[in-house]
Amino acid sequence: MYDLIGDIHGHAAALEALLGKLGYQLTRDGWRHSERVAVFVGDFIDRGPEQLRTLRIVRDMVGLGAAKASMGNHELNAWAWHTPDPAVPGEHLRRHVGRVHGLRNRHQHASFLAEVEQNPTLHSELVAWFSTLPLWLELGEIQVVHACWHPRLLAFLRPLLTQSLCLPAELLASATRGWGPLSEQDSPDPNVFKAIEALLKGLEAPLPEGHSFLDSDGHERKRVRLRWWDSEARTFRAAALLAEPQRAQLPDSPLPSHLLVDYDDPRPVFFGHYWMTGEPRLLGEKVACLDYSIARGGKLAGYRWGGEACLSAAKFVSVG
Repeated sequence: MYDLIGDIHGHAAALEALLGKLGYQLTRDGWRHSERVAVFVGDFIDRGPEQLRTLRIVRDMVGLGAAKASMGNHELNAWAWHTPDPAVPGEHLRRHVGRVHGLRNRHQHASFLAEVEQNPTLHSELVAWFSTLPLWLELGEIQVVHACWHPRLLAFLRPLLTQSLCLPAELLASATRGWGPLSEQDSPDPNVFKAIEALLKGLEAPLPEGHSFLDSDGHERKRVRLRWWDSEARTFRAAALLAEPQRAQLPDSPLPSHLLVDYDDPRPVFFGHYWMTGEPRLLGEKVACLDYSIARGGKLAGYRWGGEACLSAAKFVSVG
């Protein structure tokens, strides 16, 4: 049986508290449970105060066989930050320089860099471990991905990945180098970048011509993240992952068919990424998000799965 655990973002104390609450014990080799296995949905790093301690806990558990882990977008970003761009001498796949992208990327990655940047050997070792994380997990009766379980894009990626569903190093540039022309980024045809973006960062849709909305900071946005798990959300307004005031600004016109996921798999799916707030709750009888914003003063959430085909809100466990 599995204990699914959401985005940790360097909050090791909260992770230890949650593991204790779930019945895991700290041994000389690491945290473990006599009967259960922890499953991490990714985003171990950035934002929080205990980056290396968090990674030590997770890596020890995975090494013991006491846990499994999938890749989050922050681990992918760390890999790209550390990897030179062969097409741009002196730069990296995730840009280090530039008044916009370079500063923003360093700011997002600052907590991790503060603990590893002066130790290049350790930095390289951790990035190498990130590269061994699978993009998703299929664990018999349950499925795990960081942001979006998209069957068509999973099928597209599967033959390109390693046997363990890891991203080969030679595809990292294609996975992270950025959008092509608008006609390519918003077409229904898959490519490596769009597939990785969806699985690890979620589905986004361009709004119809002439439409936009103001985000909470007052910035105009012309793309919107989607509630891909909601099979009844068929329009831009219904599917937008926004607060009600922002959703009200959107058109109620239908989404393009290629952006409809319609999750109807009999196996429950678990994911993180979306900065949920309040008490952990189900998004559907087979759908659970485990990111409850520990890095913004929220909770670190887990789900104690016991073999049930239909999930129960009573199985959530959280601290924070």
